[in-house]
Amino acid sequence: MTEITSKTDGENPQMTTEQTDSGAVVASTEVVNNYPHPIVEFWQYFRANKGAVFGLVVLVLLVLMAIFAPLLAPHPPNEQYRDALLMPPAWAEQGSMLYPLGTDDLGRDLLSRIMYGAQVSLTTGSMVVVLAVSFGILLGLLAGYFRGLVDIVITRLMDVMLAVPSLLSAIVIVAILGPSLLNAALAVVITQLPHFVRLTRSSVISEMPKPYVTASQVAGASHLRLMFNTILPNCLAPLIVQATLGISTAILDLAALGFLGMGAQPPTPEWGTMLSGSLQFMQRAPWMVTFPGLFILITVLCFNLMGDGLRDALDPKLKR
Repeated sequence: MTEITSKTDGENPQMTTEQTDSGAVVASTEVVNNYPHPIVEFWQYFRANKGAVFGLVVLVLLVLMAIFAPLLAPHPPNEQYRDALLMPPAWAEQGSMLYPLGTDDLGRDLLSRIMYGAQVSLTTGSMVVVLAVSFGILLGLLAGYFRGLVDIVITRLMDVMLAVPSLLSAIVIVAILGPSLLNAALAVVITQLPHFVRLTRSSVISEMPKPYVTASQVAGASHLRLMFNTILPNCLAPLIVQATLGISTAILDLAALGFLGMGAQPPTPEWGTMLSGSLQFMQRAPWMVTFPGLFILITVLCFNLMGDGLRDALDPKLKR
């Protein structure tokens, strides 16, 4: 038996021609998969957005700063140095201590409090979005899959929640439950929930008529399998983008509640609470307002930039 193989340059199909002992010629086509791995393809599209890459790098640095705050912070976050009240920023030693970003009205090192505040803000903001996404996916799947009365009840409830501004709703909830970081986080979860419910519902409704869902139904798949194994994986791309943007919104809302005295309570080093305590010293010690506000701005901006990059990488309509 002889075998002659030919392949056209730049094409995936590979033609193989075999000749048997009797003289018959058999031709077969082997498809060679030259497509990149999905993760490689995702990174290629993501890194094309320079702003998204910049946001990712800065966020990684912020996360590392939060994780290693006990090692990097020059002072304990709540340690008070009575001889260094309202000390301005300086990278040289002032007296016997080093205060790179200055101190507050109680003599606490501002850089150390910002580092520990990153732990509070990033962790709480991420957990808020995880909870909002989890419950939002569940309710959105139920509404989009079963439709009918279930859809009407869930959709109308979300419409009522969206009719009130999110921050105002959060303030009302915290006023009822009492000011604390936990209650503020719960309030932000409730205000963010409708966005994920509506997004999941619309994605499920658009996926339901497609042939792969019909094939699974004909094959006898259960409702749970259809919802979570068949439909949900194809709805994750917009949810990932919305979750990334939701973290920035959660951090901003938590900082706003802390600024109003309804979030984290002193002496917890949370960025919004730090802003609230520095208002009366705005003219005398502007660094107390500038640096916490700057870190809030940078964090929210980087999450938004990264969300744009994820949208470009995950939305097939934007791929060329």
